[in-house]
Amino acid sequence: MTDTAEFWFDPRCPFAWISSRFMLEVEQVRDVKVTWRIMSLAYLNQDKDIPQEYRDMLANAWELVRVAMAVEQQHGQEKLLALYTALGTRLHNEGREQSRELTEEALAEAGLPTELADAAGDDSYDEAIKKSHHDGMDQVGDDVGTPTISVNGTAFFGPILGSIPRGEQAGKIWDGAVAMAAYPEFYELKRSRSGGLDFS
Repeated sequence: MTDTAEFWFDPRCPFAWISSRFMLEVEQVRDVKVTWRIMSLAYLNQDKDIPQEYRDMLANAWELVRVAMAVEQQHGQEKLLALYTALGTRLHNEGREQSRELTEEALAEAGLPTELADAAGDDSYDEAIKKSHHDGMDQVGDDVGTPTISVNGTAFFGPILGSIPRGEQAGKIWDGAVAMAAYPEFYELKRSRSGGLDFS
């Protein structure tokens, strides 16, 4: 029986990007199908005491999640993943700044109308984004963000990875994460991050 894993992401989050590529690996070695869901870092942090530098970074963070929601509503899951892949490659692998040009390039690569970039300024998508956001975040509590994954009725924040596990290694990490998250009294396993992020 195929497990369905829901994966919540904000295109701007580098940790979600690495974990999303990990999940694509997991799909190849475990009987898991990922459903891609949208959350918003800007919404998550709007009332939190965060450094001004991070708040400045989030100033235009609604834009890409609005475009993503427009794609999901109008073109479905397959195109949402294609857009996320095109956006993430530009933002994270290539280190480019968010812009209208970047968004249009990503839409075109995903086989989508570039006019969908107009959704960046359309707050009519915000309620759907908030609902999707709460569908994930409400399962795991207040002190988390993206990536959040739900599988077989169990949700967890993470895994937070510095690089992308491949093949069977990805499968083993997945097995461990699901096993720990399934224990209702398990809350956290953490160590300090060292070194940079490897998106390759």
